[in-house]
Amino acid sequence: MAAPYRTIRTVIEHETEVRRSRFLCALAPAPSEEAVREFVATRRRLHADATHNCTAYVLGTGQRRADDDGEPGGTAGTPMLEMLTRRGFADVVAVVTRYFGGVLLGAGGLARAYGGAVGEALDRAEVVEMVPATLVAVSIDHGHAGRLENDLRASPYALRGVDYGARVTFEVAVAEDGVPEFERWLATATAGRAALGFGERVYLPR
Repeated sequence: MAAPYRTIRTVIEHETEVRRSRFLCALAPAPSEEAVREFVATRRRLHADATHNCTAYVLGTGQRRADDDGEPGGTAGTPMLEMLTRRGFADVVAVVTRYFGGVLLGAGGLARAYGGAVGEALDRAEVVEMVPATLVAVSIDHGHAGRLENDLRASPYALRGVDYGARVTFEVAVAEDGVPEFERWLATATAGRAALGFGERVYLPR
């Protein structure tokens, strides 16, 4: 079974200061690489006058990347990325904007400042726990579809879509550890009339 992970609900900003350098960390939910690119581009336009705009992101699919944006290699993006992964976050992008304050921090000081900026922003974020789920295709004849749709919408299961073909097919996201219980629920709700098919893995908020 896949592991759960944490993400954030909304964009958050938090500023720290280290020896007169300002470190402004912005975090955003990032469900895709396109979302990452858009957020990073927006932050770089907003702070085009900054000394550096360093980035790191982790996606739930396992993709991850860091960019030092001109800081010495491994002193900015890498500690930012390590902070995200150590805390168990994914589908998150972090941009730390630095305005140089005139005092050199050294490699260790930079790493602590960039990683710390992300950590302090995460401490203030609204965290969402994401659990692995399976997309289940539930098909049933038209005569019983209306009642099943009502039952699904009133249930704790996430109805993702409805397709009206020769039979009506409901796409339902079910937490992986709840699939056996869902099968029992469905058998009771439909008197065994529904057929199931299992699809890809997705993640649901807990």
